[in-house]
Amino acid sequence: MSGGLFPRLIRWPAERDIDNVPRVDAGRLTVLILGGYGAFGGRLAQLLADEPRLTLVIAGRSRAKAQAFCASLGGAARIAAAEIDRDGDLGSAFAALAPDVVIDASGPFQAYGDDPYRVVRTALAVGADYLDLADGSDFVRDVAQFDQAAKSQGRTVLSGVSSFPVLHAAVVRELARDLPRVDSTTVGIAPVPYAGVGGTVVRAVAGYAGKPVRLLRDGRAATGYALTETRRFTIAPPGRVPLDPLTFSLVDVPDLEALAAVRPELRSIWAGAAPTPAFLHAALRALARAVRWRILPSLAPLAPLMHRVVNALRLGERRGGMFVEIRGSDAAGRPATRSWHLVAEGDDGPRIPSMAAEIVVRRMLDGRAPAPGARSAVNEVELADYERAFARRAIVVGTRDAETLADAPLYRRILGRAWEDLPRSVRAVHGSAETSAFIGRARVERGGGALAYALAGLLGFPRSTDDVEIRVTFVRARGRETWRREFGTRRVTSVQWAGRDRYDGLLCERFGPFTFGLALVVDAGRLRLVARRWSLLGIPLPRRFVPRGEAFETETPRGFQFDVAIDLPLAGRLVHYSGWLEPASAPSSASSCERSG
Repeated sequence: MSGGLFPRLIRWPAERDIDNVPRVDAGRLTVLILGGYGAFGGRLAQLLADEPRLTLVIAGRSRAKAQAFCASLGGAARIAAAEIDRDGDLGSAFAALAPDVVIDASGPFQAYGDDPYRVVRTALAVGADYLDLADGSDFVRDVAQFDQAAKSQGRTVLSGVSSFPVLHAAVVRELARDLPRVDSTTVGIAPVPYAGVGGTVVRAVAGYAGKPVRLLRDGRAATGYALTETRRFTIAPPGRVPLDPLTFSLVDVPDLEALAAVRPELRSIWAGAAPTPAFLHAALRALARAVRWRILPSLAPLAPLMHRVVNALRLGERRGGMFVEIRGSDAAGRPATRSWHLVAEGDDGPRIPSMAAEIVVRRMLDGRAPAPGARSAVNEVELADYERAFARRAIVVGTRDAETLADAPLYRRILGRAWEDLPRSVRAVHGSAETSAFIGRARVERGGGALAYALAGLLGFPRSTDDVEIRVTFVRARGRETWRREFGTRRVTSVQWAGRDRYDGLLCERFGPFTFGLALVVDAGRLRLVARRWSLLGIPLPRRFVPRGEAFETETPRGFQFDVAIDLPLAGRLVHYSGWLEPASAPSSASSCERSG
């Protein structure tokens, strides 16, 4: 049986016909995924379905759901469905299936009751390796109790094989590779709002919301309260469109303890999540505070309602992300602040929590199984492993170094490491910290609509022309740039600066009463300017009406080229101007601009 079109069903304990169980061939692995049709287990199965050396057994309490999910899986792996209740007769089920690897993706691990490790014990009893996607700090820490038993059998037991803490730890190792000391690390995840949130995740969050969480803070063991502490951060990979600034709330994850094994000198560890939409997140924080103040005993009874609401109100962009920030000192004792940023587009973000388990399973197939023993998976996967997996998806990553670029010119400061990917002539235009001037020729096309034509004239753009001299003077002072564009005798002036608060991660540009937040995107030898926000006299305007149009700078054999098209959703084309520039020696114009500034 190959593929997932005709999955077998294995029912336990009602049926025990061992002939219906897929047998293990030489050079193959049978992987049993508990919770295999759930949010995380299902995505893990999808990631592994293309592997012909695997037999995937998708297991859960519902026969119909297991069958339906198996039927939806394509790929080269052998697929089977099994009905297994993790609270039932696991010994008989596992013995008949004879899995090589058991992966527990069911959860919530914080609510496994009086015998939380029965799956671990049963897996070892049948001679299987064990992985889980646990997100509970206590569960992951205490799995070490099986270390001797696992080693005596030559088996591996890995807990917390997920973004928290595996990806976090891999990033910290890479960011701190040349730093002798790291004092603190902060991690945050921003889920894609349209991905759908599994019931086990909601039950876990509802269970610990407002409850004490053990932290490492200022070098001492401390107590926080889940979802009541917040931090603000903008996920902005260099040269990519950033996510909007987000509020992250403290969550109970293994990172809060496991990261100490990565850098023992760490004095503070903090982990948070930023679910969307923002108003639901704010309501959840308010309820968590009610639990902390003992107005409510727990949010656990509200979990079913929370699950329905969060999956019904899917608002915002189809994008998610993650960040890791470390603070420490370099070899000379100077402060060092570094951050790693990830943005995932579409449906690829929700796959990331399952990628660590995918990587470990593929290593097993290649004869590179983890060392025997029972432990947290915090040291099992490196960032390079993740990056190879990201390369097959719409996932971009990048790092930033706050101290290195603190005094750099505006565009270089915002672009970070993406600056080096720009063509030489584009870097020449934006790379100076002093006043500079450029001269060239341009073509201007004004919009035909009455409103667009009037607005273009109000902003100073000339009438349509196929050829006009253009002079651009940049005055740079106190971290800002004043741009004076002279199209013949017409002048268009704007001011640019690095955005803050709701404009964080963007280039701000003010034309008269309007301010625009622009993402600086480096793409295929071009610097693209993508409008993300705007306001009128400081009053935010709806994003759906933000001006559109392609605006970019690039290099051709002639040198620096620009092409800017501005379209208004209600008024149509405002203006489109394009042309080329080269350095000009214009001390008198620069002095005049400095006086006017």
